[in-house]
Amino acid sequence: MASLKEIKNRISSITSTQKITAAMKMVASAKLHHTQTATERTLAYSEQLAGILQSLLAAEADMTSPYTESRKVRNVAMVVCSSNTGLCGSFNSNVWKETEKLIEAYKEQQLHIVFYPVGKKIAKELSKAGYTYEEMFVSLAEHLSYEAATQLSARLQEDFLQGKVDRVELLYHHYKNMVQQILTHKQYLPLSIEAKPLTTGYTPDYILEPSAAALQALLYPKMLNLQIYTTLLDTTTAEHAARMMAMQTANDNANELLQDLTLLYNKTRQQAITNELLDIMGGAER
Repeated sequence: MASLKEIKNRISSITSTQKITAAMKMVASAKLHHTQTATERTLAYSEQLAGILQSLLAAEADMTSPYTESRKVRNVAMVVCSSNTGLCGSFNSNVWKETEKLIEAYKEQQLHIVFYPVGKKIAKELSKAGYTYEEMFVSLAEHLSYEAATQLSARLQEDFLQGKVDRVELLYHHYKNMVQQILTHKQYLPLSIEAKPLTTGYTPDYILEPSAAALQALLYPKMLNLQIYTTLLDTTTAEHAARMMAMQTANDNANELLQDLTLLYNKTRQQAITNELLDIMGGAER
């Protein structure tokens, strides 16, 4: 059985750790509120922008574009998002497991993958596995801004338009609620926008200025930039939620452990007192 001093030291150590996890939970909660608000606003804007393009398609405007060109896939660019730090449960391990599955699937299809990791954790895993990747966007989420996100978007668009890659994909966590963050894998390029079904009996006739082609040339890159920014905001929000839940679980476990150790400490102390009394009584009888 552990001595009273050892048990007391363990209780003190767990209490100190619990203060750290409680502070990390508060920080994650504050960051979560900030990014969640930004994500909701950006998503609303993105939906309105997509609605404009869907309406144009429903009006049978010519929306063919280099951004929508489908071609035989030989090279795939993959943007994989993780966190820069740990202590967020299975957040990063889930990303890596799904990445490994995609790598194996694409190897069977004889596709070449160009990795664009966003987050130090996934970059570390790729490096350990022996894969090369583009390094310039690894720390992008540390100080996330729309301007920084457009740099990644512009690079992806350039690679696609120049034919360096035939498809661009995103792998990230979508924030659904505090408990659930959904690992999402979707296509980024070529851009796919479905025509919005008409709810009325007539086809709308839009007057576009200066022209449909000029509007299209403006909206497609803007929508792609916004999609990357929204994706990074979404995965950052999911990261804060995962870390907040992990710290809450750590706090709960610490409380249970402290209760068990306190009970053990009291029992050990009571046993020590009983032994001392028995020794005193035995000495008096002699």
